[in-house]
Amino acid sequence: MQQSGNAERQAGRRTILKAAGASLAVAGLGATATACGGSGSGDGTVTIRYSWWGAEDRAERINKTIALFEKKYPKIKVKTDFQPYTDFWKKFNTQASGGNPPDVFQNAIGFLRKYDAKNVLLDLSGQVEAGNLSMDGFRAGLEKFGEIDGKLLGVPVGSNSMALVIDKHVYTRAGIKPEQGWTWDDLDEAMTKVRDRTGRAGDSGMYGVMYLYDLYLRQNGKAFFTEDGLGFTEADLTTWWTKAEKGVKSGLFADPKKVAQIKPKSALSAELAGSEFTWDNFTVRYTSEGKSEYGLAPIPTTDGKRTGQYLGSLMLSAYKRTEHPKEVAQFIDFMVHDPEVAKIMGYDRGVPTTQTQYDAYKPTDPVNKAIAAYEASLVEAGVLEQITPHPNGADICEAAFLRIAEEMALGSRSVEEAVKQFFTESKTALDG
Repeated sequence: MQQSGNAERQAGRRTILKAAGASLAVAGLGATATACGGSGSGDGTVTIRYSWWGAEDRAERINKTIALFEKKYPKIKVKTDFQPYTDFWKKFNTQASGGNPPDVFQNAIGFLRKYDAKNVLLDLSGQVEAGNLSMDGFRAGLEKFGEIDGKLLGVPVGSNSMALVIDKHVYTRAGIKPEQGWTWDDLDEAMTKVRDRTGRAGDSGMYGVMYLYDLYLRQNGKAFFTEDGLGFTEADLTTWWTKAEKGVKSGLFADPKKVAQIKPKSALSAELAGSEFTWDNFTVRYTSEGKSEYGLAPIPTTDGKRTGQYLGSLMLSAYKRTEHPKEVAQFIDFMVHDPEVAKIMGYDRGVPTTQTQYDAYKPTDPVNKAIAAYEASLVEAGVLEQITPHPNGADICEAAFLRIAEEMALGSRSVEEAVKQFFTESKTALDG
C-alpha cells in the first residue's frame, strides 16, 4: 500500500521503491498555499502536472498511457515527472511547502492523513458527483481504500497483498508444501527443514517488515496502527524482535551481514534463504534477479484461519488547489478504467483495481499468472479484511521500524534498546 505504501518494507528497501528514512514534516501549509499547478492556453488547452515514483520501465509504460489519454482528450496535456521513491517524497515535500505540488500524483496509504492534515489533498468526492470520475466497478471493495474521514483522497490503481515468496525447488527438496491456514509454528518447522535439508536459511529475515507484523498483530486482536497512534505495546514488540534475534542466531534467518552485503539483490534470489515476505506483485523481481523458480505461499496464521490480510494499493491523488480539478478527475478516471491502460501497465503497480481493467489484461507469463491466482485465492478464501487506518506520521514510523530492526539484526542495538528507540521515534512522529 501498500500500496500505501503505503507506503511499501523489506522487499521495498531492496528495490527502487525503498522506504523513506527522513522526516517529511511540512510546516505552515494550507493557509499560505497558493493556487499553482497546471496551466492553460488561449485555445482552451490546459496542462496538468503528473508525478510518480518508480524506475525507467514504469515511466515508459506510463508515458504510453498518457499518449492514449491525450489522444482521447486533445485539450488536456500532461507534463510528467518521476523519481526514485525517497527522492520523490523529498521533492514533493518541497513543492507542497511552496504551494506548488503536481496536480495529480502517485500516493500511498501512509501519506493520506499526513498530507490531508496539511491541506494538500483534494477531496475527489465532488468530481465523482459531477460525473468526471467514476468509483464504480472496483474489485474487492478497493473503492473504499482511499477514503479517509468521509473524504475521497486517493483512487487505487493497483492492488497487492502480503505473501511469502518461496524458492519452489528449495521447498520441494525440503519436503514442504504450505497450504492456506498453516500456522507460525508450521512456518518455524518449515524454516528448520530448509536449513537442515538444503543448507540455506529458512527466511531472509522478516523482523523489519512492518506490514507483516501488522498482519500478525491483527491475527491477535491488535494492529500496528490505530487512527491516532500505535496499536501495540513495547512488550508486544519485544516478543516479536526477541524471536527474530533467536532466529538469526539459530540460522533460521539469513545472516544479516551477508544480506546487507548483497544489496540491492534480495537474500532469496541470492540463494541465502528459502523464502521472503513481501508484496505479491514484487514477485517479478525475484525471477529477474535469481536463477530458480519462485512461488507464492499463504501468510501463516495464529489460529489456522485468520490471516489479517487486506488488499493494499498504490493510488492517484490530486492537489487541493489545482486549477484544473475537472481535467485531473478525467485523467484519474481514464487511468483506472480504460482497458488499454491495463494492457500497457500490466501488473507494474499491482493487479488492476477495476474489473474492466482486470479483465482486459490476462497475463501469460508464469509469474504474473501466479500473482493473479494468489489474489483470487484470497478473495475465494474469504480472508480479506479492511486495512488498518494509518495516522499522520505513519510513514516515519515505518521507516524507523525498518531501520531499527536492521540495526538490531546487525548487532548494533540490543532488542531492549531497539524497542525503546522505535517507540521514542514513533511518539515524536505521531505527536508532531
